[in-house]
Amino acid sequence: MKLAVITDSSVFLPENWERPDNLFVLDIPVTIDGASYVEGVNLTATEFYKKMAASDNLPTTSQPSVAQLDELLTQLAKEDYTHVVGLFLSSGISGFWANIQYLIEEHAGLTIAFPDSKITSAPLGLMVSNALSWAEAGMTFETIMERLQQQIDKTSAYIMVDDLNHLVKGGRLSNSSAILGNLLSIKPILYFDETGKIVVYEKVRTEKKAVKRLVDVMIKLSEDGDYDVIIIHGNAAEKADALYQQLTADGLNNLSIATFGSVIGTHLGEGAIALGVTPRFE
Repeated sequence: MKLAVITDSSVFLPENWERPDNLFVLDIPVTIDGASYVEGVNLTATEFYKKMAASDNLPTTSQPSVAQLDELLTQLAKEDYTHVVGLFLSSGISGFWANIQYLIEEHAGLTIAFPDSKITSAPLGLMVSNALSWAEAGMTFETIMERLQQQIDKTSAYIMVDDLNHLVKGGRLSNSSAILGNLLSIKPILYFDETGKIVVYEKVRTEKKAVKRLVDVMIKLSEDGDYDVIIIHGNAAEKADALYQQLTADGLNNLSIATFGSVIGTHLGEGAIALGVTPRFE
């Protein structure tokens, strides 16, 4: 088996991580004031937050290119790849996953799987790195897919944003009643539900209470097994560090810190904090 793993640029992969030759990343352009950017090509995450703060309009994102994926699959077949796993941002926040299913039949020479990750960012990155590691360890395609589905089923993220306008205007927040959060000084906790949509999990009055509730949720979720917990922030390193210290004091292990890049930062805004939880595998 020669396996290729394909993902998109909403994923978070550690900066010091050496990307293997069988990993391919589809670009998701971000448009700010009419100019198009791709993080890692002509934009850094730091530059993105500066440009977003200076703009009068919220940035927008596009879907990855279906045509680019089609061309990549054709090229992979020519390079003697036999199997492909595509792990992309949740179908609940993008139509890309639904739009690419026909490609499985179009490329019958490859064994292709496009499971719905129902997530994005750092938890998506762990799915990607797991698939690559499992293939390198010699696991069968069927075993890799079974493990990925187990991970997908037990992965979620809980989010606290400074400004709901990004999510509401971008159409990424499913329950529109959350718009009242800003008006009523409510600090809602959002999460990716079982369908991969971002919905309101709970409404809390203050940020301090919201952070405490996030910690309680993480402790409860990780009680039944071995999990990685990732603190993900949108240009809010101090908030992330404080949350790390609090989670550590409360006994959580396997903690790490990641950042929201331009794609997810567009929809969550600067100052957003999320806690992603995903199962660990030996």
